This record gives sequence, structure tokens and C-alpha cells, in this order.
Amino acid sequence: MGQTTFEPWNDPEVEPLIQFRNVTKNFGDFTAIDDQSFDIYAKEFFALLGPSGCGKTTMMRMLAGFESPSSGTILLGGQDIAPIPPNKRAVNMMFQSYALFPHLSVWDNIAFGLKRDRKPADEIAERVGQMLKLTRLEKFAKRKPHQISGGQRQRVALARSLAKAPKLLLLDEPLGALDAKLRQDTQFELMDIQEKTGTTFVIVTHDQEEAMTVASRVAVMDHGRIIQADTPANIYEMPNSVYVADFIGEVTIIEGRATRTRNGDAYEVAFAEGQPPLRAQSDRSFGIGQACHLAIRPEKVRITAEKPEDAANAVQGAILDIAYLGNLSTYIVELPSGHLIKAQTANTQRLSRRSFTWEDTVWLSWTETAGVLLEG
Repeated sequence: MGQTTFEPWNDPEVEPLIQFRNVTKNFGDFTAIDDQSFDIYAKEFFALLGPSGCGKTTMMRMLAGFESPSSGTILLGGQDIAPIPPNKRAVNMMFQSYALFPHLSVWDNIAFGLKRDRKPADEIAERVGQMLKLTRLEKFAKRKPHQISGGQRQRVALARSLAKAPKLLLLDEPLGALDAKLRQDTQFELMDIQEKTGTTFVIVTHDQEEAMTVASRVAVMDHGRIIQADTPANIYEMPNSVYVADFIGEVTIIEGRATRTRNGDAYEVAFAEGQPPLRAQSDRSFGIGQACHLAIRPEKVRITAEKPEDAANAVQGAILDIAYLGNLSTYIVELPSGHLIKAQTANTQRLSRRSFTWEDTVWLSWTETAGVLLEG
């Protein structure tokens, strides 16, 4: 039996686990969340992504019950959660600081919430055992938090948060304290644990790579609004605005004016005097000479010494800068018009064999479908 894709948001029959309905949150004159409606589904790994002050933490705090909406409703499993105090919600929150009890062992830290709920001792022991196994901490059960590594402390905090089997787990910048390598390993662990438990995870992060790695859907936020909520692939390949295109990954954005060509959904983008127009396909409709932005990912741009034949887009320029990233090199090429375009190549050969260097004149080319045409 083939595995079906997990896309409950595309199924009108599926009821969302969480529904934000016209939720606004004001702090005095400041609007932190501005009339937002969106859904999160059971078993999703949903990421709220955005710069500091965009409202992502306020969203999470409202779900946890530490803040109440100024207007609008938040439903969990069809029930308005506003009257339900934080400790009675089927929601748990894992803080960036982990907030472990230093005097308690790993075992007792995980058992803490279950003991407070006066669960029977055998039930607690069984549940803690499951959590230790899930987070691969069995060997560390008797140790205190200061006797284990940062990555292990992170897993203890996760095990403690999941011990009470919440419907929803909120993770506030959970990997912020870890170094880059450990952070990457832990991202995959988080995904694995989320899949095994089937718990709905909502993660708040300002790290786009993290959001794109772990999440089933990413909500990109700005000034209290969700600009786009979609799968990582769609956010990257089909951003709905210049803000989203620019926020996620590396990109070249060229301002111009779009005019539809004779053949259907292709446009010509005039962007600089003396430069031939660029060609791009788009499902969006643009009026004649309408201001637009063309967003092109560097890995979709080819760099060659000779002018390519039959390329939909080909521009010539000089290499201004080279960023060497081990497996990739990013070339920043300046056109005669002053526009800068990034091109990326995989480094399959050793450095001494590379073909381009600073100030070389090169051709950049890409297809009609490589760029995304966005409204000006």
C-alpha cells in the first residue's frame, strides 16, 4: 500500500484541531496580532516564522493561555479555549530555557507533571519509561540536568512536555541554545518524535532553515499578520509576495514592468534601458506595463563563459563577488545596468579546477519558469 501524502489542509472533510477566527491582540495602542484567521490540523508540525516583533510569540502565548485575544476566538477541538485556564488545557509548552529543575534527576523531571496530577505510581513509571525510550535517555535517568549535555537537556524538556500526552505541544525557539551541528541533528530528532507520538507541534522560530526543515506547513509572519501559510516547497518555489520571497533563502529580486507576450501566460519584463526584457511565465495577471518584481533563486541561474544558445533569458555581466560555501559557490554578477544577480553552482570539482574568478565576464541564463513574477 502506497503511503498517502499528509495534506489535511487540502481536505474539506477534515476538521482543524486549532482555529483562529478573526483574532486580534492589542497591547495598549500596539496591535501585536491583526485580525488573523487560520487553521492548524491534528498531527501537523506547524511553524510560525518571522522576524522579532512580528507577533509569532504572541500567537503561541494565546494558544498556551498566557494571553487572551482582544477580539476574535481561538478554538481547540471545536471548543473556545478562552475560558479554560492554562493548566487545564490539553496544551503544553516547551520553553527555550528548558526550565528543568536542577535538583531533580532526569527521571523526576519527566515525572513531575504526572506526580502533580496524582497519577498512580505504576502508571507514572510506565509513562516515564516510554518517554525516556522515545528521547533515547534511558542511560541518563538518574543524572541531574547539570550532568548531561545541552542537547540531552533539550530532550529531557521535550520528554517532560510530552509525558502528559497533550493534544498540542508549543515549542518556543526550542533549539536556540544549541550549536549549529547539534541543532541540525536535533531538528531531525524532533521530526521523528513528532511523527512517533502523533502530537500536533507548533514551533516558533526566526530561523527559516529550521522552519523549512521540520514543518509540514510554515506561516511567514510580518507585523501581526500571516503573509503566507503553506508547505515549505510552496513557500520557497511559489512565494505570494516580495516579502516572503526575500525572507526565505537567497534570491535576486529585479524590479521592472510586465507586459504579456502573445503566447498566453508569458510576460516580458522591461527592467533597464539597453537591456533586453526578461521573460517569465506567471499564472497571475498583470496589466500592460504594470510594475512588478521578478524573483529568481540563484540555483536556477546558469553561469557560463559563452553566450548560451536558445536561452529564454541571457544577460552578461562581470563577477563582483564569490561566496564559497564548501558544497556550493554563489557568484554575484553585476550587469552594465548596475543590477546584481546571484548564480549558484555545486562544487563538484576541487578549487583549482574552478572556471570563474573575480572580474571575469560571464553569461547568466535561466528558463521562463525559473523566476516568480510578483506584484510591484
